[in-house]
Amino acid sequence: QVQLVDSGGGLVQAGGSLRLSCAASESLRTVNVMGWSRQAPGKQRELVATVTNGGSTNYANSVKGRFTISRDIAKNEAYLQMNSLKPEDSAVYYCYAQELLSSRWYWGQGTQVTVSS
Repeated sequence: QVQLVDSGGGLVQAGGSLRLSCAASESLRTVNVMGWSRQAPGKQRELVATVTNGGSTNYANSVKGRFTISRDIAKNEAYLQMNSLKPEDSAVYYCYAQELLSSRWYWGQGTQVTVSS
């Protein structure tokens, strides 16, 4: 079972940056896919960015060119660097991971990102 801990959210002005971290309890070599999704009040959850075990990345159109997902296998951590933040990026961001062998999905507890205009 993989446990994920999100951190790094906060309040930032529009145009600013934040870096989210996701610490996994297991080696990232046991994880097939990691990523972040976000959910704003009254809106559906949106997939933001993913990184596969092979290092391939994918982004929602709304964040392409502004967000970068990465991972540090040695530290069992993944990161979401968010630049040029906009008020519409405000949401609770959830880290998620798919375990390689079981294909089960796991979620972090979420971290709040608020971008003021």
